[in-house]
Amino acid sequence: MTPQPARATRQKRQQMIIDHVLEHGDATMTELVALTGVSVMTVHRDIAELSGQGILRKYHGGVSAQPSTVFESSSDFRLHAATQDKQALARAALAFISPGMSLMLDDSTTALSLARMLPEVGPLTVVTNYRLILEELRSVEDIRLICIGGEYSRTHDSWLGLPALEMISSFSVDLSVLSTSAMTAGMTYHQEQEIITVKRAMRKAGAKSMLLMDHSKVGRSALHRLEPVDSFDHVLLTGPADEELLTAMGKLTDVRTIDAD
Repeated sequence: MTPQPARATRQKRQQMIIDHVLEHGDATMTELVALTGVSVMTVHRDIAELSGQGILRKYHGGVSAQPSTVFESSSDFRLHAATQDKQALARAALAFISPGMSLMLDDSTTALSLARMLPEVGPLTVVTNYRLILEELRSVEDIRLICIGGEYSRTHDSWLGLPALEMISSFSVDLSVLSTSAMTAGMTYHQEQEIITVKRAMRKAGAKSMLLMDHSKVGRSALHRLEPVDSFDHVLLTGPADEELLTAMGKLTDVRTIDAD
């Protein structure tokens, strides 16, 4: 009797699901059953496990990697979203940075875009909780790299929790650079309380603070309030943005629109 080919292992099957959903943004159960070649119940168990880890989000009849007002996308999904905008924001932010400065970068993929450009500046000290920034800068001799530790979040690929907060509060850097999920004219937001506390601490650790936001995040809110817009010394946005919103924000702090084309 000819042996049947072995089905993909659980780990490989779940990675197939993750890759498919990250590429397309969402998927139905029917699609995932066809993709993996296993039963509906097996796919349901995989989805339950992946959503429990915060990698994907379940909805009736399917699964999504897209953010919502109460759910933040995983780091893997955010890496492939609005990349041109993030590069434009990073290039504009670079003008605020000079050799010898100390920076604190959050676990946003926009901050990662900035980190990739920092070797152009010269000697710097960079403090971060984002693993991908650490990987990006660990071999750059001119950059002194300090890792914020804590409880590792697989969803965000960063270190969070009380140990991270205590470590952040021990620093005083020249500039803190953050991004978040949503903002209105007067307030910034994020979906997750644990992320909120870390970002607040990071903003306070900087003598100056900068917020980098692509246009898809502007003019909407999320579950938790982060900081008022006027808590940031500089706000950099990519267009297009509503003129009334820009005018209102401009009365609160330094707001600059960046061309992402």
